[in-house]
Amino acid sequence: MFKSNRMLALDIGASKLVIAEFMVGKDGVPELVNYGIGKLGLDASAETDSSAYIVSTVREIIRENGLRPAPLLMTVSGQTVFPRYVKLPPVARDKIMQIIRYEAEQNVPFPIEDVVWDYQLLGDETQDEVNVMLVAVKTDNVSMLTDCVVAAGLEPQVVDVAPMALYNLVRYNYPDLQGCTMVLDIGARSSNLIFLEEERVFSRSIPVAGNAITHELMKEFDESFEEAEKLKTEHAFVAFGGVYAGPDNEVADRVSKIVRNVITRLHAEVNRSINFYRSQQGGSPPSLVLLTGGSSMIPHTDTFFREKLKVEVDYLNPFVSIPVSNEIDTDRIENDLQMLGEVTGLAIRRSLACPVEINLMPPDLVAKKVFRKRQPYFALASVGLVLVMLSWWVYFRKMSTVWDARVQKLEIRRDVLKETDADLKKAIVREKETAEKLGEIVKVASKKSHWLEWIEGIHGCLLEGMWLRSLKPVEEDGVFFIEITGRGFEDNLEKFDTDNATAIEVFQNRLRSCSHFSADTRIKSERDAGRKAFLRNFTILVAIEGQSTTPATPEAEEDKE
Repeated sequence: MFKSNRMLALDIGASKLVIAEFMVGKDGVPELVNYGIGKLGLDASAETDSSAYIVSTVREIIRENGLRPAPLLMTVSGQTVFPRYVKLPPVARDKIMQIIRYEAEQNVPFPIEDVVWDYQLLGDETQDEVNVMLVAVKTDNVSMLTDCVVAAGLEPQVVDVAPMALYNLVRYNYPDLQGCTMVLDIGARSSNLIFLEEERVFSRSIPVAGNAITHELMKEFDESFEEAEKLKTEHAFVAFGGVYAGPDNEVADRVSKIVRNVITRLHAEVNRSINFYRSQQGGSPPSLVLLTGGSSMIPHTDTFFREKLKVEVDYLNPFVSIPVSNEIDTDRIENDLQMLGEVTGLAIRRSLACPVEINLMPPDLVAKKVFRKRQPYFALASVGLVLVMLSWWVYFRKMSTVWDARVQKLEIRRDVLKETDADLKKAIVREKETAEKLGEIVKVASKKSHWLEWIEGIHGCLLEGMWLRSLKPVEEDGVFFIEITGRGFEDNLEKFDTDNATAIEVFQNRLRSCSHFSADTRIKSERDAGRKAFLRNFTILVAIEGQSTTPATPEAEEDKE
């Protein structure tokens, strides 16, 4: 992740800043080589914009302690984040991110677009349930801190959460812990509880800490915040039940009573958190409490919690397994020991695998880093692009004369093709006209052929001594008929007359049996020729089979008398 063996760790508290420099050895273990602690100089409980204080304090610590810029890991306060613990059914690895994002949207009390969030899988994924820790912080809050760090001349690489930095530190320094261990980090504005049990982790922030004592002292002594802080530093201790400083030191007596009351409130909140951990998270009561944080150094704090919780209470030592440079004064380290836990936990993430690796880097800062990493590639790509463009320019320059010659030839060819295209268009028009005329001829020929078939069919049905005078197409009720007008010699037709049918009816039946005509064929009229009684006139309507429209009419046949 980092190229340099040097690194800086920054813990931003409510009233103090801690910057530590570590050097990573060949074995990957970080060594503390320098550090500085600075006060922000403002009331940690006031709603004051602390940006300017943070920037100036970071610069002051760097200048006074001779720290040089290096890759930086930093924390945000546990009070500003929203930890959530959810249990998921075992799912495929490629599906788990979708489910976690859905859970984040349901559990984070802000729109997911307004927060920076990350998650950590806890325990064994092969079990029946997958335990997931979700951590979210409002984007504005974390961006304010990272902007301050950048303004001070440093560049953050990881934004961790203070309680998780402590968790990683305890796991590394105390690998043989048994049962449930509770870390109580008493700061200025809030106190953080971290429960460690097997592979489980649970954290909670309590809004009772050192500033609560300061504010009670301000009320009691009617002093400013700075003066109350001074009183706390000089006289504060946790009084034993019913025993205070005594009449010889009235100020210390009053201060110790206030400290006792506030620490008692903190104990009540701690008890409430322990009960919540046991009932909601299925955890065990702690068998060991490790104290840390600046306000935990108030005398007799460990004794108070030992008596109240009835468990072993000790102070967290960040340097059980983390070496400290010989150049750092031992007394200085001992005095500041409880304020170096978070930065030491951050240092472990530099080169060692940690059980919880949360990164709440703001999206805009991530985008800048990605862009910066890609800048060399952009530069190379730009040079390559210029070379490519130059090569193409030379190529086109050389090929321009060839293209000009080809264009001239193509223009000449185009003119010739235009003339050919005009001739082709005229030929297409003529072809279309010829095809239309041919189609009409084919239609007429087709219709003529039908008439030839019908006339041939009629002639085939004629009786001996009959002849046709005319054929005329007619249409009745949508049915096409051929009206046949004919004559026959009486003496010839008498031979076909019977009791059941006349010769004309015989001719009608023959027409009906012909495949070209239908059963609708009927006799329209039948009569003698008057003066010419030796002749018989008749008119028959012949219905054409399958024909519903009147076709073109050929010239009718007419007998010559």
